[in-house]
Amino acid sequence: MHLTVLVVVSGCLALGWWQLHRALGGNDLSWAYAFEWPFFAAYGVYLWWKLVHEPPEATSAEGRTAASVSPVSPAPEPTEEDEELAAYNRYLADLHAADDRKP
Repeated sequence: MHLTVLVVVSGCLALGWWQLHRALGGNDLSWAYAFEWPFFAAYGVYLWWKLVHEPPEATSAEGRTAASVSPVSPAPEPTEEDEELAAYNRYLADLHAADDRKP
């Protein structure tokens, strides 16, 4: 990971330097890239810093923090909407069965 961030950051800075020289040479579009590439390099360093200094026990296997996991609540009581859904599913099953009977 350290080698990757070193290559990525140095590449972004080199591209920023190249775009700065193009912008100074008269290419107006390169001014945007001259600022964009160093921003990408800084963001890469920021992400690397967070990954290196994050304690491993702070997250579970799914990547969620222990504080964000809520306890399991009991299943809700069936509502009228559930009955409508069940009736619709029965209707679709009947349509499928009728379609299967066609030659």
